[in-house]
Amino acid sequence: MDQDKIAKIAQIASVLEVSAYPKPGNVHRTRDFHDMVFEDFLISGIVIGDIIKSAAINGLKINDSKSYCDANIGEYILNGVKETDNWIKNNTNLGIVMMLVPIAISAVISNNMAEIQENIGNLMDNTSVKDAMDLYDAINIADAGGMGEQSDFDVNSQNAKEELLENNQTMFDVLAISSEWDSLAYELTNKMPISFDLGFTNLKDFRNSYSINLSTVLTFLTILSNVPDTLISRKYGDEKAEEVSEMASELIGGYNNYESDEFLNDLKSFDDYLFENKLNPGTTADLTASSLMLYYLDLKF
Repeated sequence: MDQDKIAKIAQIASVLEVSAYPKPGNVHRTRDFHDMVFEDFLISGIVIGDIIKSAAINGLKINDSKSYCDANIGEYILNGVKETDNWIKNNTNLGIVMMLVPIAISAVISNNMAEIQENIGNLMDNTSVKDAMDLYDAINIADAGGMGEQSDFDVNSQNAKEELLENNQTMFDVLAISSEWDSLAYELTNKMPISFDLGFTNLKDFRNSYSINLSTVLTFLTILSNVPDTLISRKYGDEKAEEVSEMASELIGGYNNYESDEFLNDLKSFDDYLFENKLNPGTTADLTASSLMLYYLDLKF
């Protein structure tokens, strides 16, 4: 697929994800947080376009060299975070960039959705120590905790990158360690099963009946009801994350008509509950963005 189209789709996915209303527990078009607002996420989604395009252009080298090592995934994740940091001084999109960069690189060398998923696995299997070092830098610029602090390769330790070199730890290696407690790390080391098999598949089905806004919210709820949010887990424990997932499951499973006033009222109540209790399913939002990107890539193949 053409790199310009891929970049536009990444931007579309980013802004649609944050615009989805009311996406429970997250910033959306009628909900701001005290330290970041709706417009921050819109800006973040737009400014990564050039980085995604560059990543896709660089990915074209793989067609010539047949070497997935040329993808430089970590470098483009780092560049995306740096560009966002030039505009917004908050971690608005580290997780989204981590997901969309490998999707973009895979899309430019693939002919269909099945190939995209398989090539994501090939790309991640062939990441390097430099990719891991760039990822650590991106995490630290975004000031995002929880990706490596429970492992021997702590992104916040003073000698973190030296340890990567000494132990020859690739980006895949450090994410595999983090995959035990982080859904994004699990996605990136397992060919993105949540994004492809849960998010993308259900989004396609929802779009047969509902608007893109409601379909995005329903996709978010579907992911959350099946996969406890690991950002909530890290902040408040697994039990609380599972409780939130159960609430999402009861909500989406309790209605046949998602356009009814009753469902929309319960949806807003769930949003209010999560917001008031500072329960932010941020990982689920990132997985929704990757699902949206897959959906629009599929439309344009």
